[in-house]
Amino acid sequence: MRTSVEAHDGDGGGVVAELAAVAEAKRELARREEVAVRRARHQGLSWAEIGTLLGVTRQTMHRKYRKVG
Repeated sequence: MRTSVEAHDGDGGGVVAELAAVAEAKRELARREEVAVRRARHQGLSWAEIGTLLGVTRQTMHRKYRKVG
C-alpha cells in the first residue's frame, strides 16, 4: 500500500528526502540561534540589539527567549 506522500513522489524519494533535510536544517538553525542569543545576552547585548541583528523586534526576541536571560 502506498501512502499519499509516496504517490506524489515519483522520483523515488527525492521530494520526501528534501523535505526531511529542510526540517532538519530548520531544527539545527533554531539550535544555533538559541546558542547565539544566549551568548549575546551573557555578553550584555540587549533584546533590541539582538532583535535588530536577527531582523525582528525586541518584543519578539524577549517573548521567544525570555528564559535565556
